[in-house]
Amino acid sequence: MAENLTDKVAAVTGAASGIGLASTEALLAAGARVVMIDRDVKALNVAKERLGGNIIPLEVDLLDPEMCASMVDRIIDVAGSIDIFHANAGTYVGGDLVDADTKAIDMMLNLNVNVVMKNVHDVLPHMIARGTGDIIVTSSLAAHFPTPWEPVYASSKWAINCFVQTVRRQVFKHGIRVGSISPGPVVSALLDDWPAEKLEKARQDGSLLEPADVAEVVLFMLTRPRGMTIRDVVMMPTNFDL
Repeated sequence: MAENLTDKVAAVTGAASGIGLASTEALLAAGARVVMIDRDVKALNVAKERLGGNIIPLEVDLLDPEMCASMVDRIIDVAGSIDIFHANAGTYVGGDLVDADTKAIDMMLNLNVNVVMKNVHDVLPHMIARGTGDIIVTSSLAAHFPTPWEPVYASSKWAINCFVQTVRRQVFKHGIRVGSISPGPVVSALLDDWPAEKLEKARQDGSLLEPADVAEVVLFMLTRPRGMTIRDVVMMPTNFDL
């Protein structure tokens, strides 16, 4: 029997756009209340106005150490509890390593790896005390496929893939499920660094996913019976390999 998300509290990082916004919309449709976490206050307010009363916008710059460290307590303060945590926020560095800006590398590794680990670290005591919870991390096809045009980004997602699998084995005894969603290229701001000709060709070939496609799979993972964990989902456009 599918898990019912009615009245559950979900927190989604990077929620103002892309996969995070689509995940928010899917969770709302399934009956959850959603704490939308992002640093883009304007986009959060637009989403709140459009999506209605079950949205709680929360401004957090995850690269600010103090804001990152206080985030879980702030979520609990405004929502009362956390049933679902979707660690979705991330950024992208593509291209040849020799051409990459080292400051951009530092920022990406901090957001894609360190912040995810710290967020999960901070939410676990709350879920352990309650004896239940779901954690989903947005990973990437790059965690499973050695993509030659994005060695830095792919490395961050390989790290997260290992993190998800090992943490899951530590916490399942507490009734907590941990899984990752690994989409191929999704139409989002993360593709802004792609060369224009590559992006246009991908669109023409039908080799890009929409954020809503990913959100639909996230919802599938969350609604499985409690005795089942969907640990990894790798999804890609059918025409990805063209």
